Amino acid sequence: MAPFFVLFALVTVAPIGYAAWLSLFHDEQSGLGFGGTRRVFSGFGNYTKALTDPLFLTSFRHIAVYCVLYIPVMVGGALLLALLLDSALARAKRFFQIAYYLPHAVPGLIAAMIWLYLYTPGLSPVLDVLDGAGLSWNFFGRDEALLSVVNISAWQWMGYNMIIFFAGLQAVPRETLEAATMDGAGAIRTALQVKVPSIRPTLILTTLFTCVGAVQLFDAPQLLQLRAHEMGESWSPTMYIFSAAFKGHDYGLAAASALLLALVAGAASYVVTKLGNRWRAA
Repeated sequence: MAPFFVLFALVTVAPIGYAAWLSLFHDEQSGLGFGGTRRVFSGFGNYTKALTDPLFLTSFRHIAVYCVLYIPVMVGGALLLALLLDSALARAKRFFQIAYYLPHAVPGLIAAMIWLYLYTPGLSPVLDVLDGAGLSWNFFGRDEALLSVVNISAWQWMGYNMIIFFAGLQAVPRETLEAATMDGAGAIRTALQVKVPSIRPTLILTTLFTCVGAVQLFDAPQLLQLRAHEMGESWSPTMYIFSAAFKGHDYGLAAASALLLALVAGAASYVVTKLGNRWRAA
C-alpha cells in the first residue's frame, strides 16, 4: 500500500497543507506601490474576511437552494429510470443503459457549452419550439438561471447514477421478488417496498457523493453567467474562490475560502451519513 500513500501525500495532503499555510498570509503593496508586493502574516484574517464577505455567504445560499432542487430530481430520476429498466416489461435494456449513460460521457465543460447554445435566443431550437407553441422562457433570467443550472447537472449525472442503481437492483435476490409476486404484490408495490429498501446503502452513498459534488459546482454556472449577468462571478463558492485567486490575485483569501468550503463539504457528508444510517436501520 506504500505507493498509494506516497501518491496520496503528494497530491492531497501536501496541497492541503500548502493551502493552509497560504491562507495565513496576504500580499500588500510596499511603499507607494512601486516596490512590488510583499507577503505579510495575517493569521486568521483571511478566514474572517471570507466569513464576513456577503458574496461568499450568498454563494452558499445559492448552493443550498440548488441542492434542494437538484438532489431530489437527479436521485429520484435516476432511481425511476433504474426501476423501469429492471422491470420485467422492459425491452432493449442494454440499448437504454448506454443511451442514458451517454450524457455523462460528455465532459462537463463541453456539456455546459452545448446547453449554453440551447439556451441562447436566436440559436436555440428549443426556444423556437416554445415560441411556435406560444410560450416564452428566459433561461438566463434572475429566477430561471438556477433551474437552467439544475437541468445541466441533472442531464449529465442522472444516467451515471442510474447505472449504479441498476447494478444494485440486479443484486436483489430473484427469489425475494418471486415471493413478493406470489404474495400478490404488484409491480409498483414490489418496486417501492422490496427493491428500493434492498438498495438503501447504494441510495445513501449516491446521495452522499451528490451532496459533495453539488458543493463543488463550477462548470455550468461559470459558463452560464457569461449570459446570465445577474448571477455574478461569485454565484457558487468555487466561483468565488476562482475569482479571488485568478481575478483578484488574493491567493490567501482563495486558500482560506477553499478550506472553509472543504469543512462545509465534510459537515454535509457527516449529516448525510448519519441520516442515511438511521434510515438504513429503520
